[in-house]
Parts: sequence; C-alpha cells; structure tokens
Amino acid sequence: MSVLNPEFIYFDLDDTLLDHKKAEKHGLADVHDHFEIFKPIPLEELIDTYHHINKGLWEEYGRGEINRHILHRRRFEETFVELGVEPSLYEEAGKVYMNYYRNHWEWIDGAKEAYDAIASKYRTGIITNGFAETQWMKIDQFGFKDTTSQIVISEEVGVMKPHSKIFDHATELAGVPRDKILYVGDSVTSDVKGGLKAGWKVAWYKSNPTELEATLPDLCFDDFEVLKKALGV
Repeated sequence: MSVLNPEFIYFDLDDTLLDHKKAEKHGLADVHDHFEIFKPIPLEELIDTYHHINKGLWEEYGRGEINRHILHRRRFEETFVELGVEPSLYEEAGKVYMNYYRNHWEWIDGAKEAYDAIASKYRTGIITNGFAETQWMKIDQFGFKDTTSQIVISEEVGVMKPHSKIFDHATELAGVPRDKILYVGDSVTSDVKGGLKAGWKVAWYKSNPTELEATLPDLCFDDFEVLKKALGV
C-alpha cells in the first residue's frame, strides 16, 4: 500500500532520472580535449566558467528575455571571452559539445530499476525543461515513449517550470484530480515549489536536506529504494 497513494506520477528528466550534470561535465572535458586553445587552461576552470555563464543565460531564457539561439551562441562565446581565448570558435564549440554531450547520457544510480517498477504499476509521465529536440532524443534513446502516457517539454508549452501553465497543462493531460498527482524531481524551485503550488504531491530527490527542506515535500529521498517503498512497489 502506498503512503502517497497517487493515481498519476510525473517524473522530471534531467538530474532526476538521467544524470545531466555528469554528461555535461564529460561533454565539456571532451571539448577541452578537442581544442588546442584550451591546453593552458585547467579543465575545472572551463567547467566552472561555463556553468556560471550557462546558468545565468538559462535564467534569462526562462524569463523570456532571450531566445534559444541567443542562449546557444552566448554560452560558449562568453565562456571563451571570459577565459581569454579566441571567441570566433564558439559556434564550432557548441556543435562539438552537443555531439559529445549526447554520448554521455546515462541513468542516475538506481533510477532505472525504480522507474521501471513504478511504471509497471502506475500511469506515468515526463515533464522536462529544455530544448525539444534534445529532450526528445533522450526520451527516444531511453524508451520513455513506451512506458509513459504523457510527455511535457517546456519549449513545446512555451514556458519553463515552475510556471503554472506547464503544471496546469500537465494536470489536464493526466486527467486526474490535482491531489492525486505525484511529481518526482530534483529542483527545489522548478519541481518542488512548482509542483506544490499546482496542488500536487511532491517527492524531492535531494541529498542531505536540512530539517526545514525535508518538511517542504511530501517525501524527501536520496535513494530510489525509498521512493519505491513509499509507492508500494
């Protein structure tokens, strides 16, 4: 018997089911090896600089201040400028990175076994921020279309989580009362606060939460066996 008792379960994709951070880090390491201009620059400096710039650009994109093409251009162009290397290579770097990044996609530890068990018992769906073609490649590669009944990608809806529009749209697709939807995600802003505001139950994939953080969602877990147990699978 599930202590959460949902009728529909949505999962976040990146850094909940799939290890985006690890794939991004390995993709940037490949970029570092690909370009001779990075030889004098430590890999960690490239990663830290890119993360800082990319995070700010995604926030601008989420507020509707820039479009995806500007984000793609600026994240490597500004990284190159910040590191003092030739910025004219940014376009090539973006293409090289995406080719390498997709080679490193893999499940979070324990996520596949838990997801398969949960999807065999519950109706499930995916809600993910990101660019549609990249997220669809992940969805195809990992077979989510075979196990989910609904897939919601922010770019196709026109807003990013935690905007209420994306949760309202997903609620309609699920076809069950809001309090019968469980959302499993890793981001306190996009997933936890967005889901709770929508009237959903939330399971937060979070390592070492503070006492206050642990009281926010309906369930806080850092081991997918805990999620399975809470759902009775």
